[in-house]
Amino acid sequence: MIRATAEREAYWQERWTSSGSFALKDPLTAKRPMYVLEMFPYPSGRIHMGHVRNYSIGDAMARFWRMQGYDILHPIGWDAFGLPAENAAIQNNRHPAEWTYANIRAMKAQLAKLGFAYDWSREIATCRPEYYKHEQAIFLDMLERGLAYRKKTQVNWCEHCQTVLANEQVVDGQCWRCDNPVALKDMDGWFLKITAYADELLSALDGLEVWPEKVKTMQRNWIGRSEGATVRFALQNCDCDLEIFTTRPDTLYGVTYMAISPEREDLLTYMAPDVRDKVIALRDRVRAGAFQDQEKAGVDTGLSAIHPLTGEILPVYAANFVLAGYGTGAIMSVPAHDQRDFEFAKQMNAPMKVVIQPKTGERLSAEMLHEAFADAGVLANSGEFDGLDSELAKARIAERLAALGKGRLDVTYRLRDWGVSRQRYWGCPIPVVHCETCGVVPVPKADLPVRLPEDAIIGGEGSPLARHAGFMNVACPKCGKPARRESDTFDTFFESSWYFFRYLSPRDDAKPVDSAYADAWFPVDHYIGGVEHAVLHLLYSRFFTKAMRDLGYVKVDEPFKHLLTQGMVIKDGAKMSKSKGNVVDPDDMVARYGADTTRLFMLFAAPPEKDLDWQESGVEGMARFLARTERAFTRSCELLSKTKPDGGLSDDIRELERRLHLMIAKVTDDIVGKHQFNTAIAALMEFLNAWLAAIAEGRELSTADSNVICQTLDAYVRLLAPFAPHLAEELWQALAQPTLVCDATWPVADRSKMQSDTLEIPVQVNGKLRGRVFVSVSASRDDILAAAKQDDNVARFLADKDIVKEVLVPGKLVNFVIRSGG
Repeated sequence: MIRATAEREAYWQERWTSSGSFALKDPLTAKRPMYVLEMFPYPSGRIHMGHVRNYSIGDAMARFWRMQGYDILHPIGWDAFGLPAENAAIQNNRHPAEWTYANIRAMKAQLAKLGFAYDWSREIATCRPEYYKHEQAIFLDMLERGLAYRKKTQVNWCEHCQTVLANEQVVDGQCWRCDNPVALKDMDGWFLKITAYADELLSALDGLEVWPEKVKTMQRNWIGRSEGATVRFALQNCDCDLEIFTTRPDTLYGVTYMAISPEREDLLTYMAPDVRDKVIALRDRVRAGAFQDQEKAGVDTGLSAIHPLTGEILPVYAANFVLAGYGTGAIMSVPAHDQRDFEFAKQMNAPMKVVIQPKTGERLSAEMLHEAFADAGVLANSGEFDGLDSELAKARIAERLAALGKGRLDVTYRLRDWGVSRQRYWGCPIPVVHCETCGVVPVPKADLPVRLPEDAIIGGEGSPLARHAGFMNVACPKCGKPARRESDTFDTFFESSWYFFRYLSPRDDAKPVDSAYADAWFPVDHYIGGVEHAVLHLLYSRFFTKAMRDLGYVKVDEPFKHLLTQGMVIKDGAKMSKSKGNVVDPDDMVARYGADTTRLFMLFAAPPEKDLDWQESGVEGMARFLARTERAFTRSCELLSKTKPDGGLSDDIRELERRLHLMIAKVTDDIVGKHQFNTAIAALMEFLNAWLAAIAEGRELSTADSNVICQTLDAYVRLLAPFAPHLAEELWQALAQPTLVCDATWPVADRSKMQSDTLEIPVQVNGKLRGRVFVSVSASRDDILAAAKQDDNVARFLADKDIVKEVLVPGKLVNFVIRSGG
């Protein structure tokens, strides 16, 4: 007897848990290790349908490969530090730890109801001291190696969140979490030297063969390798030069002005007082985010630069579009050949000079330009370099600059070092102290972890840690004199950049990861998560892996082998979110339809990489599919109990057997080669229709027929197991199998049985499908037409009609054309 949905799902979830079905006992004894991992959740309090989709994909993958004979590591944990917990604590007068752990309990219960095959014995939470102790140790090793350092710099400051943001966390000038404006601010902070790995991060992308190309492109663009030349422009009446980088040294003769960032405070002393005030005012407006996209503003600084090859005197402007943190905070402006420079020149009434002519032979002048001519071409008005192709001229001009000591060929990157300091409480403390005598002193590893004080007062201005005397006031580890702890905490991306290593030995107190485990299990075979993490999380994780390799923790170069980026869940034309009021609660879906149905819809409704359009009618469709599966199973068992002891294999059952093996091959190929769970499920549905037709009411089975039906029951339940595991276990038990279906082997298609001695031919009358007939593959034209006319339904439409044409497409279809009204 098959139990009702709620009863069976609760039963099998408890059975999996009590038997430790998905716990990996010893990572080093695994003969065929496979690591399947979904990006771990932030404990916000409720999982959403985006979570369900992500985890359903990962769970189907883990269960499938387990049935293929692999030892599966499929863990889960919590990305538990972060500003939302701190904000919630302030709003609800609850401690962030209390809020976080309550949310973890709630979300864990939700995940349990969905029956995901996690190894819960490896559960981690990044806010626990036993976790962040190890990232503090990693940081200290980075500090010793020169991969971590402290400096004063301009940072992205969110006044609303009262914290620093990485460049990647600023979206269109706004904070990625609260959507409030972000301003620039000068602050001391800690940085990780990700730029030291820029070349390797870029070149290694070519080896990530099973990553989506769009993700690799996003990372390439973010790293932003640019080849060009560094050029030095001497400043008149100043004891300094303007050093710039350009990707277009071929346009050097077209420079008509220089532009600097208003943040270049080192040049303020050379400006007249009234000009200096204007530049400072422009700087303050830039820091306040006062300018719209593409808006240009500038101030003539009164400074002049000397062209390194022509000796021309060039005005220097402070311009809002020149970024202090990019390059040297100065650019050479070629308005005829750069659109940004063109727009600023028009606004400032600066001259233009055409030095690149089109290869078509057309001759351009400054007066003809309505926009910059930014293409490559042939040099003009460039002295001895006239007539050279642009690409050749780049190298020649750079060589001349180098010979004069005024420049060189160079490579730069858009990538900047990762600022990891955050001015908040709910994060991992940075393990250093500040001593007036010794300077910055690392906390000895023996004293780790540096724990967050539980009695910090959350709220108010600035960092709660900076106001906590008990935490801040310590003795210097080096000289013993009074010192102060670092009050900043790590950016939460610090935790998520190495957590995948911790799952291998989550209770190891001595080290972050056992290198022997890492050798056996890395890179992660399948990593599943949203494409929105293409730059932030994935780039940082790649950097961390390479840094940990160089620090001796692991030997692996890349963390993730296959990356699957699933699309968003869309409802009413928008991404499902609380702010849009279009959220569907997974608990409601499980209560109404069951976990299997909910998961099945998330896998079937769209290919994994595409957005999924939420339609409850689709969920209902999945419920009907599972009900029909139960009906086919029950009906088959009834027929098997009444099998006739004689008789051969029926034609339709022989065809069912052929379709069974075709389906096994289809489902397997769709998962292994394409990760297209939607088409795999569609193949199960299509076969189910044929199965139900073959066991229709009134059917009797011969012994040979019964053997095929038994094969069908066995194989179909196993194929269903990754997608609807609770029902699959229930049906597997009903077959009196000695094991759980999650421990069963995956069925293998018999290629010899996929060929057919018969053909199924659709029969049309005047182009409309009226029947289907089975004929021998060697049947003649006359035999096929005769069989088609004898089909009961076809014969009904042909009765008393004149057939004017008989169309036979060999192996495809028959169409009888009859006289209208005849």
